[in-house]
Amino acid sequence: MRLWKLAQYGAYVELGRIIVAGFRDFDLKVGTMSMGPRNAITDVAGVQVGHVTVQAGDINTGVTAIIPQPGNLFQNKLTAAVEVINGFGKSAGLVQVAELGTLETPILLTNTFGVGTCVNALIRYGIAENPDIGRKTSTLNAVVCECNDGVLSDIQAMAVTEADALAAIASAGSEVAEGSVGAGTGMVCFGFKGGIGTASRVIRLAGEARHLGVLVLANFGRAGDLILPDGRRADPKQPPQSEKGSIIIVLATDVAVDHRQLQRICRRAGAGIARLGAFWGHGSGDIVLGFTTANRIAHHLDVDTVAMERLSDHRMDEMFRAACEAAEEAILNALCAATAVQGPGGASRPLFADWLKAQRAS
Repeated sequence: MRLWKLAQYGAYVELGRIIVAGFRDFDLKVGTMSMGPRNAITDVAGVQVGHVTVQAGDINTGVTAIIPQPGNLFQNKLTAAVEVINGFGKSAGLVQVAELGTLETPILLTNTFGVGTCVNALIRYGIAENPDIGRKTSTLNAVVCECNDGVLSDIQAMAVTEADALAAIASAGSEVAEGSVGAGTGMVCFGFKGGIGTASRVIRLAGEARHLGVLVLANFGRAGDLILPDGRRADPKQPPQSEKGSIIIVLATDVAVDHRQLQRICRRAGAGIARLGAFWGHGSGDIVLGFTTANRIAHHLDVDTVAMERLSDHRMDEMFRAACEAAEEAILNALCAATAVQGPGGASRPLFADWLKAQRAS
């Protein structure tokens, strides 16, 4: 579900599903593996995504919420890992994820100046479910990731509110809107309009279909550097600038892996970024946050040892390929699904879908 905030009234409206183009709609594909039924991160059972889009005047921003699993995440944590490819970013909660290998809140994506607000919202959300947090038990590790949407939005307006963050969580469902929605509303990618994208891959283990899904907040890449899987270079005819953008990749799987294996899988998502022509420039924040829905970890444990199932390392190559392909296709889907927005001073960016249509017509 997507909620649009009517800023002048302080209310939200739900918009119906808008059919937007994906990369495969242009008879193009990424890699060799099969995609999941939705080709989305929500092909991993229990994962849900919600958006709140905030637009008014020069403001084009919002919040995207990823709910890793239903239920009380603080009491029943997920095995998680983070791979910081380039650390030019202001995200929250990643240090503890890297140290403990657990995730205990929904994941919120937003703009750079919305991180603190979203952290507060997640803390209130966690305390509402667990009144003992910070008093009789540990505090809460709220996880929020960001990209800078200042090109197409007045970031100094600090328009994202705690209510927006909580509304994004409440709106989450299995259908994932892509493009210029939620946190992706004001993002730019390779000189084109960027935003939210998702994709998934199927892995067969012991005769059963398992899934690896990716959701990206794509706001990176120099204009003119984008290389498509068929070898074409997509140039939006924008003046080249230094790499100042960022990308957040959220990776989910239902395969039982441990923290070490999961971080290795997250690292391979970086190959999907690189395949498209990015080089992770000095000013780019490129972060992969991954979790598995297997191997849950109870907050209160009365035992000295805990059994954990893990994938045999000789099957890791399929997970690596899945992470690479899904990340690459999710970025291309974000580009294809993006719709036009106009920011401060009339700022805008061309649409990648228009470029593809023009190429097909020529």
